[in-house]
Amino acid sequence: MADKDTESARNYQVGVPARNEPFFLKGSNHLDWGLQNRLSQIFNPRSGRTVMLAFDHGYFLGPTSGLERIDLNIVPLTPYADTLMLTRGILRTSIPPTYTGGIVLRSSGGPSILKELSNEEIAISIDEAIRLNAAAMAVQVFIGGEYETKSIHNLTRLIDLGNQHGIATLGVTAVGRDMVRDANYMRLATRICAELGATYVKTYFVEQGFDTVVASCPVPIVIAGGKKLPEREALELAFNAVDQGACGVDMGRNIFQSECPLAMIQAVRKVVHENARVQEAYDYYLEIRDQQDSQSLK
Repeated sequence: MADKDTESARNYQVGVPARNEPFFLKGSNHLDWGLQNRLSQIFNPRSGRTVMLAFDHGYFLGPTSGLERIDLNIVPLTPYADTLMLTRGILRTSIPPTYTGGIVLRSSGGPSILKELSNEEIAISIDEAIRLNAAAMAVQVFIGGEYETKSIHNLTRLIDLGNQHGIATLGVTAVGRDMVRDANYMRLATRICAELGATYVKTYFVEQGFDTVVASCPVPIVIAGGKKLPEREALELAFNAVDQGACGVDMGRNIFQSECPLAMIQAVRKVVHENARVQEAYDYYLEIRDQQDSQSLK
């Protein structure tokens, strides 16, 4: 039985105010402990940023270039990713359960690339997300698209479910082929996601006015990598985005379709977490790439 005598406890430091440090992430001070903890699995608490590795493309594209073999092409990259964005099928079949970073589950789906992409449904239950230890659930939102209202309803349903269980919701702003990718549209799309309760938002970088997109969105923004770019241009994209306020990147094709994916993801980390300039990060990429080439020749 524990000693009932508490007289020896004297070090109460009465004159020292209790610490109440704000949570490091934008717009997140009001969130419950569990949700903040899960966000800390996505965003690095030291830099406040994230390198998300996105390879959920197969849910509508199938085995696209670079994703033919997840076990061979993607798993070696996972130690360098703060977060993986993927489907539950790939998580179960291909990702080692020893991975300790954040898991962001693609939670909407429906048509393949052969059909109209905007007509999606919620594709996962909250029980499944909990079972898979998800830090966040990602859902596409098609602002201005034919199925805009339906996709917004998908978002709000997941937000409600996620809030009940302390799981974040990532609103992914999909831009249709006929829409202009400018700051005005991105401000509208990201703000709608945030207003409806998304924990954070994924959107595209725009050359003019991206800082206003970040400023007008009260929750963190991460940028999509988009189409495959030459490595130096992709690093410049990442640098410009975080320099103008983005809390990180969610890159897929610009990493797994790179000439040397292992070097590319490490160079992206240099930019996002160490504020490396573009040329410094590109030189780092070349150095690791050349090391990889030398080892493969031995």
